[in-house]
Order: sequence, then structure tokens, then C-alpha cells
Amino acid sequence: MNLQELTTRLHRIRDANQWQPFHSPKNLVMAASVEMAELVEIFQWLNEAQSRELPAEQLAHAGQEIGDVVLYLLLLCSELGLDMNQVVSAKLADSERRFAR
Repeated sequence: MNLQELTTRLHRIRDANQWQPFHSPKNLVMAASVEMAELVEIFQWLNEAQSRELPAEQLAHAGQEIGDVVLYLLLLCSELGLDMNQVVSAKLADSERRFAR
């Protein structure tokens, strides 16, 4: 997945719809949080086994919500001037240092 290409495509959609004034970091964080809550709803009352074996319709819905969260985070990185690859790589390296055995 080329994150720069995805961000460029997102910017095209944003610009075509004149949404940039609404894409402040604060608004993007809140939007990502709402989408994450929608993902949580899918799993809310499931037991552990059920959460690992979603029916096809729920699995597709989960995928849509995950996509929404990721796209909002890409837009957030863009607004903050952060490189998603760099941010994620740095966090993974920190987790490896702290938790890998």
C-alpha cells in the first residue's frame, strides 16, 4: 500500500468537495474516534470466540470501519505534517525495543 498515493487520492476527494476547511486536526481526530466507535459496536456484545469468527456481513462492515479510521488518520498525518510510514515505523521500533524478547 502506497500511503502517499492514498493521501493524494484523499486530497482529491477533499478538494473536489471543498472539505479542507473542516479538516482541522481536531475535527479529524474526532471523526476518527467516531469511526472507531462504530468499529467497537460491531464487537460490543460478542464473546471472544464470536469476535474471531465474524459472519461475512459483519466482517465486511468491520473492514469498512477500519478503512474509515485509517483514512482519517492519513488525513490527520497530512494536516500535522507527519509521515505515516515514519510514525508507524518509529512506534514499531519502540515496541520491539520494549517488548520483543
